[in-house]
Amino acid sequence: MTFVIVDAQSVKNTDTAREKGYDAGKKVSGIKRHIAVDTQGLPHAITITTANVTDRKGALEAFTRHKKSLSWVKNVLADGGYTGEAFAENVHHILGATVEIAKRSELHTFQVIPKR
Repeated sequence: MTFVIVDAQSVKNTDTAREKGYDAGKKVSGIKRHIAVDTQGLPHAITITTANVTDRKGALEAFTRHKKSLSWVKNVLADGGYTGEAFAENVHHILGATVEIAKRSELHTFQVIPKR
């Protein structure tokens, strides 16, 4: 197994949370979970940030924190929120892995996204 799939989820904050941010894209005030899972869905890297942190920045934080346990990773699969040369270069620097972006079709019909 050499792949991890990374994604983020914005979650509405509860009153007990110390910090919160606003994710304008999802219109959520709260926190964001950044999670990298293997192809079986098992989590290998998790970081919690305020919701205003970008998906790319949160993923890089998760990869940096869990670098030793991710030494086996050769490819990172991500959605369009992780697009960018700087992100790919940082992932390569941290993990030595390449980034593949699964792009959605321009058509508005159901299609399985490749490698997801």
